[in-house]
Order: sequence, then C-alpha cells, then structure tokens
Amino acid sequence: MLSYNASNGAKNLLHSFRSVKFPNTFRSFNYSTNTNKINKASDLESPEELTLKSHLKSKPIDYTNNAPVNPKKQRPLLSDSKYESKLYQLPKWKEALGEIVIKGFNLDMDKVRAGPVAGSYYYAMCKEQGLQFENEPLSPTAKFFYEDLKLPRTFSQWFQVTILHEWILFVRMRAMPFKYGKNYQQKLVDRTFTDIELRLFDEMNVNSSRIADQYLKDFNSQLRGAVFAYDEGFFTDDSTLAAAIWRNLFGGRKNVDMVHLEAMVRYVRAQLYVLSKMSDREFAMGGFKFVPPDETVHQLSAQQEEDMKKAVVEKYEAMDKRTDLLPSERSKLSYEN
Repeated sequence: MLSYNASNGAKNLLHSFRSVKFPNTFRSFNYSTNTNKINKASDLESPEELTLKSHLKSKPIDYTNNAPVNPKKQRPLLSDSKYESKLYQLPKWKEALGEIVIKGFNLDMDKVRAGPVAGSYYYAMCKEQGLQFENEPLSPTAKFFYEDLKLPRTFSQWFQVTILHEWILFVRMRAMPFKYGKNYQQKLVDRTFTDIELRLFDEMNVNSSRIADQYLKDFNSQLRGAVFAYDEGFFTDDSTLAAAIWRNLFGGRKNVDMVHLEAMVRYVRAQLYVLSKMSDREFAMGGFKFVPPDETVHQLSAQQEEDMKKAVVEKYEAMDKRTDLLPSERSKLSYEN
C-alpha cells in the first residue's frame, strides 16, 4: 500500500471537529505546480488497476436499484441557478461594484472565499465522485465505485462516497489557520445538508417534511461517525483506516473483497499525500482536484519538493507585488507552508 508519513505539522491537523456546527433540524486532470508529480507507471498500481486482481466474483449489491434522479435535467451542483454554472460570467459592472465593496469595507477575502470555494466548488467535486443520472453512462470515477468496487447504486451509498471525499478535504482544512479552516468546513457541511434536503424532495420524491427531517438527522449521524472513524484511521495505520472504510463505505458487509479495501486505502492515502504538498493559499483558492482512481501518485524526492516550493513562492511573490491585483484576488494565507 502507498505509505504516508505525517510530518510534524500534519500531526497538528486534528483541531476539534466539534467546532463545526452540524445541523440539528433541517427543513482531466491538471495539478498546479505545488502538488505532487503524477505518473502512470508500472511499478505502482492505481486503485482501479488493483481491483482487477480481485478473485471474488460477487455481484454488486442491489445493482439494479439505481438511485432516483431528476429525469428532466442533470443537476451537478446545488441548484439550477445561473450563478452556479461553470460557464457563467458576472457582468462587468457587478464585478466592479463588488471590488469597490470589498475594498471599501476592507473585507477579509480569506473568509469570504470559503463560500464559493468550499461551499460550491469543493462540495460539487465531492458530490460528483459518485453521482449518477438516469439513462446516462456513469462517469469514470462513478464506475470505479459502483462497478469495480461492487457498491450498490443507491442514494445512501452516494452519500457515503460523498462524505468520504468531504472528510479528505476536512483533513486539509483543519491544517489551515483555525478561523479560516473552521469556516471552510462549516460552509462545506452547510452546503451538503442544504443540497441533500433539496435532493430528497426533488429526486427521492419525499413529500413529508417530517420524513425528510428523519432522513437528514440520520445522514447527520452518519457524517459524524464517519469523520471520527476516518480520523482514527488517518492517525494510526492502514489496517485501522481499512476498517473504517469497511464499516462506512462498504456498509460492514461480510463478503467484502480485501483487494477492494486495499484499493480504497491506496486511493485515500494518495489524496491525502497530494493535499499535504499544497500551500494554504493554493488550497483555499480552489487549487485541488481529486486524483482519479486510474492514476498513481509517486512520492516526491527532496529535490523535487524543494523545486516545487521555490516555484510556488516565486509565483505568489510576483502576484502580491502586482499593482493591478484586484481586492478579491488578495489573500493573507501562507504560500510557503
């Protein structure tokens, strides 16, 4: 398995997760220069390649039980709002007005940015890993979870795939300065449950607010339990992490394939390694993308890491010196850590 050794800084990642408020009731592949080197190589198998070694010929559980989806339109983000579209561009006058407000009120953009980055961009990435649509082929990542790993294609399973990826981001968010990391976590959690409520009514055809509240309280408990279980695995060893993945992602089923568990441990450790090489600023500005399951991650040499850090420092030093840098583009977060 891909090993991961926590640095002294990483050992301080675990700020109290209780500081993030959970709701109690509810109504391609390009990495920037400060991430690790990604290669397809024969000496280290990708999680997807590893699953091909499985000798357990079990069929996916309830494979035909496709999660209900909106048959009218795909909804990869929270809503159909034009402001959520990746193609939408804010009118120039609104951009100018926004810059004036930011500068006039001296807004802390590192706090403001948590909404669009963590609450929209990062949540969308987590959500899309296991997302499926009616009568449409699965994405490559969704195929990995539902076909290679034999996971059932249900709404509940999609939620488990989503919160696994959210936890991976939580680990990095908790390494940020506390007030910013807490804010990023909170925006991600808030957006998650707002979106789930919307999906319950819109896609699952839940017509009762009382029933929806019961579902959401259950999802809340699942998220809390999964986070603490994954935290224990992250700070102990691969076997503990594998056990947490087995209980949550695989539902603790008896016929789980050990090859699939190994593949998921490798998948998770790869994501965490990439995140450990990202500066606070790059991550906070949305510079992270999940490593696809068909890619492998190779540990950087000392020289490669030094060269990478040097390039990042030069990039942001030059950016901060620009006289035409917009107020919305400024940040006080470190780019050297």
